[in-house]
Amino acid sequence: MKVPQAGAVAAVIAIALTASGCVFGEDEDQGTLSIGIKFDQPGIGMRETGGIYSGFDVDVATYVAKELGYKADRIEFKQVLSNDRELLLQYNEVEFVVASYSINEKRKEKVDFAGPYFVAHQDLMTRADDTSINKAEDLNSKTMCSVTGSTSAENLKKNLAPKAALLELGAYSDCVVALQESRVDAMTTDNAILAGYAARKENQGKFKLTGQSLSNENYGIGVKKGDKELQRKINDALKKMVQDGSWETAVKKNFGPNYKYEPAPAITQVG
Repeated sequence: MKVPQAGAVAAVIAIALTASGCVFGEDEDQGTLSIGIKFDQPGIGMRETGGIYSGFDVDVATYVAKELGYKADRIEFKQVLSNDRELLLQYNEVEFVVASYSINEKRKEKVDFAGPYFVAHQDLMTRADDTSINKAEDLNSKTMCSVTGSTSAENLKKNLAPKAALLELGAYSDCVVALQESRVDAMTTDNAILAGYAARKENQGKFKLTGQSLSNENYGIGVKKGDKELQRKINDALKKMVQDGSWETAVKKNFGPNYKYEPAPAITQVG
């Protein structure tokens, strides 16, 4: 068996690392970087007609990628669902996940988080001309909509509006249609998601958020468990995004001028 020369071995290793996106630096923009995002959340992560991606998470992901040495045309966005984010990281399908990914202790057992980079709260969205719903308790005589198995709807039914009727649909976009057609009186999920729907061009002037803060959701960027180096680099990129004003610009662009947002949260130090 012929033993390959050291230089050839090094070249093969370098090619493999570049292909997998495992090396970050100024010269890495000739490779591609796979990032997991949502494809169906306007304002956060949305795959538009023609394969264009939009949303706050997309802007954050693109900024972070740039700081890691990847130009926008070298990013490969992959769709993630709420229940497969950890698996995509564990099996190296993506380098990191930016997908309205709330940090909690259960998830931290499987992945590490950079950030947080955004704070969302559970809220209600109603029709713009409806003055009868101003707080969660007002839903007791109303019908609300959320996606099947939603923890947001469970929270309201259990703690605030036990007499509310609940319509569960397969997607938030279905709830928006039901709300517009007056089949329901409100829909509930994170305010960032609701604001994204309300800010869509076709929805402008039709809906409003009630301004509730029914939960605290700290969005983080998920990385493979144990990848402290990438976690630190993403944190550095997030800090720079806040400092140079790009973070605030992205918030206003994606969630509309009437969205009441909190300042960027303090980033947790990597242990």
